[in-house]
Amino acid sequence: MTKASEQAQFTSTYRELLPAISRYLSRRVPEREVEDLAAQTFEIAWRKRADVNAGEELPWLYRIASFQVANYRRKHQSAVRYLVLSLVPESAPSAESLAIFDIDLAAAWRTLTAPEQSLLALVVFEGLSVQDAATASEISANAASIRLHRARKKLADQLATKD
Repeated sequence: MTKASEQAQFTSTYRELLPAISRYLSRRVPEREVEDLAAQTFEIAWRKRADVNAGEELPWLYRIASFQVANYRRKHQSAVRYLVLSLVPESAPSAESLAIFDIDLAAAWRTLTAPEQSLLALVVFEGLSVQDAATASEISANAASIRLHRARKKLADQLATKD
């Protein structure tokens, strides 16, 4: 593949997937950070473009974006500790937070492990298939399916005890 065709293909992928990555980021970081984190995500994707399999671009980009969010949070964690009570939220709540407004659901959500929460969020809130969520989580589709089943069952069991 020539450099020009590689650039054209990447540009096409960028235009197609930027809105999804921006929505993903906007639910996780302040709105003013979305553009920069999206740019960093695609910059990394450009450098590592040889690592992605055709058809797996979106889950791969979600994975890169999740690392960017983690880095952002780690970098700003100490400042947030001091300011969290005095600042008005500047970003839209995450999809997960919207679900957590229900107290019983929040309590049930907290019983899930971080990997279960992450996988369930990718499938339910981000709309990824189990295969794509597995790719984004760097686990096999079978492991993702089992983890997803267990997470849903655990959530349902916790909610059943609240009724």
